[in-house]
Amino acid sequence: MADDGEDWSAPSRRRSHPLLVVVVLAVTTGHLLVTQCSERRPATRAAPPSDAEARVNVLALCDAVQAHRDEHGVYVTAGPTPKGIPRGGRAVAFPKDEAFHRIGFEPDGKVNFQYQVVVQESPVGEPEVSCLARGDFDGDGLNSLYRVRLDANGMTTPIEVQNEGE
Repeated sequence: MADDGEDWSAPSRRRSHPLLVVVVLAVTTGHLLVTQCSERRPATRAAPPSDAEARVNVLALCDAVQAHRDEHGVYVTAGPTPKGIPRGGRAVAFPKDEAFHRIGFEPDGKVNFQYQVVVQESPVGEPEVSCLARGDFDGDGLNSLYRVRLDANGMTTPIEVQNEGE
């Protein structure tokens, strides 16, 4: 057998490609940063309050008011409930209220808004019904107002919002 000068039993040393080293280091560093940042976030942090509750509930409230009118022939006024407007993103229990109970609107648990049904007579003698939600997420005394109106045919208007996010 001819000896060509190579020793097959010795480990060979190959040089790493510099671009490969840079990519591996970048991926590793990125992974460490992501895992470190995500571990510092409190796992029990509550979601910030949102206006989704008001949007869903004013529509549900108007539906309940219209269903009650369809069944009993009259619109019912209700609220404002709870008596004080919830402030600073702190939810409060929705108290038992006879008028809301009569129309079938009873939010479960706590609410971030005060709810009300206002019935007024229009200049032409038709009832004007407004379903309202008021809240103050940031606690500065300026309230958000969400309103849905029922027209003479029982159809709801789009949600009107004043001072959204307050």
